[in-house]
Amino acid sequence: MKKISKQQVEELAKLARLGLTDKEKSSLAKEMTAILNYARMLDDVDTKNVRPTSQVTGLNNVLRKDKFIPTNIPIEDRLKNAPSREKTFIKVKKVLDEEQHGQ
Repeated sequence: MKKISKQQVEELAKLARLGLTDKEKSSLAKEMTAILNYARMLDDVDTKNVRPTSQVTGLNNVLRKDKFIPTNIPIEDRLKNAPSREKTFIKVKKVLDEEQHGQ
């Protein structure tokens, strides 16, 4: 039975940018340990004769076709709540770096 340490919880909290009190860290360490140990019980289940599955409900995604719906709202009215704009476009922060994506 492996235990999650308070230091491991602190590291996870830092990565998730969560501010936790010492009491919350101790409590989470206990709870996470219990959850992981409960999940480890699956290691004892005999699955030799069980076929692998990736989807068990048989449902498929139902997608609709995109439709263009024209609007009569003037561009100025559409852009008035935009936090930042350039001409008739909403200006946003750069999301992708071209060097990282080979362009």
